[in-house]
Amino acid sequence: MPSQYAKPVRAMLTALSMLVAVSGAAATGPLEDALAAHGQGDYATALRLLRPLADAGSDDAQYNLGVMYFAGNGVPPNRDEAAKWYGLAAKQGHAMAQYNLGVMRAHGDGVAKNEAEAIKWFHLAADQGYAPAQYDLGFMFGNGQGVPQNYAEAITWFRLAAAQGLAAAQYSLGLRYHNGEGTPRDYGEAAKWFRLAADQGHIDASYTLGVLYGLGQGVPPSRGEAAKWFGLAAKQGHANAQYNLGVMCERGDGVPQNYGEALKWYRLAADQNNASAQHNLGVFYENGQGVTQSYAEAAKWYRLAADQRDANAQNNLGSMYLKGQGVPQSNAEAIKWYRLAADQNNAGARFNLGAIHAKGLGPDVPQNYAEAVKWYSLAAGQGYAAAQYNLGLSFVIGQGVPQDLVQAYMWFELSAARGMPTAVANRKVAAEKMTAAQLAEAQKLVREWKPTAVP
Repeated sequence: MPSQYAKPVRAMLTALSMLVAVSGAAATGPLEDALAAHGQGDYATALRLLRPLADAGSDDAQYNLGVMYFAGNGVPPNRDEAAKWYGLAAKQGHAMAQYNLGVMRAHGDGVAKNEAEAIKWFHLAADQGYAPAQYDLGFMFGNGQGVPQNYAEAITWFRLAAAQGLAAAQYSLGLRYHNGEGTPRDYGEAAKWFRLAADQGHIDASYTLGVLYGLGQGVPPSRGEAAKWFGLAAKQGHANAQYNLGVMCERGDGVPQNYGEALKWYRLAADQNNASAQHNLGVFYENGQGVTQSYAEAAKWYRLAADQRDANAQNNLGSMYLKGQGVPQSNAEAIKWYRLAADQNNAGARFNLGAIHAKGLGPDVPQNYAEAVKWYSLAAGQGYAAAQYNLGLSFVIGQGVPQDLVQAYMWFELSAARGMPTAVANRKVAAEKMTAAQLAEAQKLVREWKPTAVP
């Protein structure tokens, strides 16, 4: 099974983030000394200086005291104390305290989870122009958390944060344009925002920009540019980018063909449980591409992917059980994995089930031509050339179906168009036995045939 690229864009936004940073102060004095001590890791001095300031009502001191309790800097981590000090500063209008209190409410982190309260605090901070709060407010509106879902409102807040250079907001705004959520779909505008985020090292933006270059959506198609952006994301550990880069190295698509490099990227993605990469690693070991051939290693990777419902891996694992390669031979296991793949509309597995029923596997699977035709028909309808050819043979011979030269010719013709050389000769044999009317009917069926749509 040829390697396929990962899906273009993951339809999830960046998660809410907790800011743990100490705010600055304009004037000199105890607060500035406290911040300097904190920056040097002298938490005891920072606490000694901050507490009286916080008790006296300094919102900066209250906020920074909250940060220290949250992070456990010089004190045991204490979410209740953190929330208390954030709350005091937030009520005085401290934007960073309002934001952090909102995050704690959104996650239920040390306080009761209350998304409506989180929205309130995010709004207060966002109205002061605080970009992280604007972003998280957009996130909440986009996902309908604490408020009715409203993509247009989400875009408003993402745009405000994006204009301040917040990479997560730029990426999320790009996603909205890419998916046409709250705005007409505009790949060019999506690419603009993805690039701004990617230029700041945003891993998902780099990956998605690679997808856009690969598909030519909003940017000129460029396999080289796709590989470049996949590479940037892959080096940051993005599993789909690692997988896609592996596919490109395997094919020599936008980069020089290099099985060793493909293997490296597949392995990195596979180690993150990317099922497609695990499947492709199995193919490499089965065929000895870039590695010493090992059926046992192939079966190992196929099983890991198959357990994640990767249909190609399930089909390949079924074949290994059928042949006893890398695993003990087992007709029952072969049938099990073929059926799991076939239930996911895998054409190869459907063909394999057809071939098994046409031949029979002794007492495990009695020969059954009608059952074979059923599976061949499903795979043939998906455009699987070998299944189309075998279905043509079934119609010629009348095995599992009534003999029908018109149907036989049609399936031979379709199979021949997909590169089955033996189908050409059989099509010719069938044509010699047909009337002109039958031949015209068969050719009409060929012209009108369309692959069966599968989910």
